Amino acid sequence: MNFEQARFNMIEQQIRPWEVLDQRVLDRIGEIPREEFVPQRFRKLAFSDTQIPLGHGEVMMSPKLEARMVQALRLQPDDETLEIGTGSGYVTALLASLSKQVLSIEIYPDFTQSAAEKLARLSLSNVSLITADGMRGWERGISYDAIAVTGSVPLFNEHFQRQLKLGGRLFLIVGQAPIMEARLSTRLGENEWRSEPLFETDIPPLVGAPTPERFVF
Repeated sequence: MNFEQARFNMIEQQIRPWEVLDQRVLDRIGEIPREEFVPQRFRKLAFSDTQIPLGHGEVMMSPKLEARMVQALRLQPDDETLEIGTGSGYVTALLASLSKQVLSIEIYPDFTQSAAEKLARLSLSNVSLITADGMRGWERGISYDAIAVTGSVPLFNEHFQRQLKLGGRLFLIVGQAPIMEARLSTRLGENEWRSEPLFETDIPPLVGAPTPERFVF
């Protein structure tokens, strides 16, 4: 398989048409080997417009969704970024390539270990990986320039956006299958945020995310 040609096709045929035009993001996608983060048995699908199973009921998001997420966060070289859900580690690599420092929280130890090995091979030394439940955010009193939540939440809760610095951005997917909404929240003040709807999608929920109560007759 010609990985470089497949990567080029992925960018030109999937990612650019989905309104990902930030050249910094496109450059990093062109440089970071997505195929190295895909489970071996699915490696031929590394550049396909599909979700790839990772185990534990989790998936690697489609390339265009990963790209839209990273672009929406408008990362800067001095940003401190929090990722909830390390997964394969590929989005972690993209975030690290555009940020000063990334802290990534993952609930499954085998995901953390696998991602650490892959990130080390890329010499990405500005990443800290922690195995823990990040559903409620991380370390009260610490704030971030950007927060990427890589699983959906059925109900919106403000605890993630409260960990943003002033001007910080949060990417979050809210709702239940089959239709969920990707949102970008920006902190404008101590108790003020702006929320922008971005697009509709459908990805698995974060482990432990609360769900709406069902009405029973």
